[in-house]
Amino acid sequence: MLKNKFHLIISTLVLAFTLGSIKYANAESIILASTTSTQNSGLFDHILPAFTKETGITVNVVAVGTGAALKLARNGDADVLMVHHKTSEEKFVKDGFGVERFDLMHNDFVLVGPDNDPADIKSANSVVTALQQIEKQKTPFLSRGDDSGTNKRELELWHEASFDPKAVSGDWYRETGSGMGATLNTAVAMQGYALTDRATWLSYKNKQNMQVLFEGDKRLFNQYGIIIVNQNKHPHVKRKEANSFVDWLLSSKGQSLIASYKVAGEQLFTPDALK
Repeated sequence: MLKNKFHLIISTLVLAFTLGSIKYANAESIILASTTSTQNSGLFDHILPAFTKETGITVNVVAVGTGAALKLARNGDADVLMVHHKTSEEKFVKDGFGVERFDLMHNDFVLVGPDNDPADIKSANSVVTALQQIEKQKTPFLSRGDDSGTNKRELELWHEASFDPKAVSGDWYRETGSGMGATLNTAVAMQGYALTDRATWLSYKNKQNMQVLFEGDKRLFNQYGIIIVNQNKHPHVKRKEANSFVDWLLSSKGQSLIASYKVAGEQLFTPDALK
């Protein structure tokens, strides 16, 4: 417990130092609060240099879980928010912290696990049935447990499966409190199942005998939204530069760049706002 608290304190200090350094870096820069899954996919390395080259505006990404990204934006520690839990995003705007929400792009979630598939989720006719089979077999399931968009969706799916995994936390259901990559590493080590976004899975290098075992349910749709933080709440928000960034992402140029990003020949994100 003390070790976990120590790590939390260190992580908080590092994040605070990073935010402080970014905030005063230069006038032609903005802070984007986004998700570890988007960062881990490599998308930002693909699209942000093109935006900076065209506009001269640098985008500094703070990649955390969706819950933490929303908190940063609510506190005024970001100019733009890009996350993937629409209900939370709409509440963020409704509460006055965001100017307007736009659908930016989407992909999907998948259930991954060891190739011997001990819970036989390949045979499931829905993601709900797949989770029920994992619960019945008590096969290890690795959850991010970090209030990220992936974690929020996972818990919603368990609720649809009429099961509260928190009741068995620490048993066959394990919460890593980490990002998607670290959670997948734990799943590999424990030969357990995990819910992950497809983009992170395609970019993930340590698959070993793990594979996608369930996909395609409409409940696994994974929508990303983008929101400018409201300058009326936080006057220091760089509204002009933030507008330039969001307009560029929603333009045909930005959307085409998103569509062109591939790993192993597979497109990771489908743009939603082509104009």
